[in-house]
This record gives sequence, C-alpha cells and structure tokens, in this order.
Amino acid sequence: MAGRMVCAIALGIPVLAGLAYLVLSGAPLAYGAGNGLSLAIGLAAIAFLRVRLSDRQYRILAVLLLLSLYVPLLTGPHVNSIARWLPLGPVALHAGALALPALIVLAARDDDYAPPILLAALLAASLQPDAATGLAVMMAAIGLYNANGDWRMVPVAGIAFIASISAGLRGELPAQPFVERVLVDLALHQPFAALGLAAALLASFLLIAHALPAEKPVRHALAGSLFGFSLAALVSNYPSVLIGYGAAPILGYGLALALARHTRRD
Repeated sequence: MAGRMVCAIALGIPVLAGLAYLVLSGAPLAYGAGNGLSLAIGLAAIAFLRVRLSDRQYRILAVLLLLSLYVPLLTGPHVNSIARWLPLGPVALHAGALALPALIVLAARDDDYAPPILLAALLAASLQPDAATGLAVMMAAIGLYNANGDWRMVPVAGIAFIASISAGLRGELPAQPFVERVLVDLALHQPFAALGLAAALLASFLLIAHALPAEKPVRHALAGSLFGFSLAALVSNYPSVLIGYGAAPILGYGLALALARHTRRD
C-alpha cells in the first residue's frame, strides 16, 4: 500500500499542479480534461497493473516499446520533416514521452542489454529528430551509472549528449501555448506560479529517485529521464512533461511507475 501511494503521489503532484495552471491560465477546457483523463488512467495502472514476466518476455516488451519509437517515421504526421508523434485516431501522442519511461524501467533491469536498448532509443530520437528524448536517454544513462557504476553507461551518455545537440539544432518547432516552455513563459509573468510548478516537478523527481519501491537502478534511471525531458523544455521548444498539456508523458510515466512498482521477473 505504501509503495502504491508513493507512485500515485509522484505522478499526481506535478499533474495536479499542472491542471491548476491550465485552469487558472485560461487554457482550453479540453486540455485540462485530457490531462485529467490521462492521470486517471495512469493511477489505475499503478493501482491494478500486476504482471509477471520472464527474461524473454521482458525483452520482447522492450523491443515492442522500441518499435513504437520508430512508428512516427513511417506514419507521420510530419511537420517540417520532423516526425515525433504516434497517430492514434483524433489525437497524436509524443512517442518518446509515451514509450521511453517504461522502456527505461526495462533497460534498468536488464544488465546485459541496457546499453543497446538505450542506444536504439537514442537512434529513434536522432532520426525524428527529438532532442528531448535524447536528453532523457542521456540522463537515464547517467542515473544508471550513478546507481550501479556500469562503465558502459558513460559512452552511452556521451553519445546521447552529442546526438541531443544535433537533434536540437535540426528539430526545433514553434512553441505551443500551455504545452512547451511552460516554466520559462510563466516565470516572465508569474514567477511564484512558476516556482510552484517547478517545486511540484522536483517533488516528483525526488520521490522517484529515493522513495519509489523499486531497485536503485530503476529509481535513478527513471528520475534521470524526467530530469532530461524537463531540461529540454527549459532550453528549447519541447513539451513540459507532466505540468503542461500533453497526455503522452502522463500515460508514459504512469505505465513506467506501474511497471517499476508491480512487475516481477520469473
């Protein structure tokens, strides 16, 4: 029960703070409704998703998540030759924010294949191009190195850093209100509100890194990915995960927290 509450709070604090921001800032009603529905789905996954996977099934799931990162390159939509979104009926979800958090949980539990899993995700981010996903991979690799001292994470993080810079130079799009650069824009007009949102994100980061009922590599890698996505939103026009409008990161971290909390290997 305590572990479930930690996961729910880690997801709920930034999303609820973001919902307050959306409502008070006059965002379209559909934005708040979308984030609220996504939070409900994420919390349900944390509460009820319980699976047992063999090593082979773990790797099959990792491959499926990796393939989902490449789907936008084939299906679009393409915006200025950039393809980062999974077309799901009337909505398009950011592929990296949706799939990468859960993929990082799986990679953190796979001592043999963690580096190639992260590099394969990085390749997808480079092709899209998507510096936010690249930075999330980089910080996840740093988190893994900090947790277990695996020297292989050092070159992965270095490659991810270079790839993220390249993707950032090739893949910047105009910022969308209430989606990208939320903290930067809010700080210019309502610094205390921006501070509150930043504190909510920091609380989520600390809960994942130190209180999540999972192994240290999982905790540090998943927290690192959240830091990477958030860093991208500060320095360029990328989604402000969990606090801005966007279903993909809420669903993605909800699934990742559920996997970290409940999934066991046979």
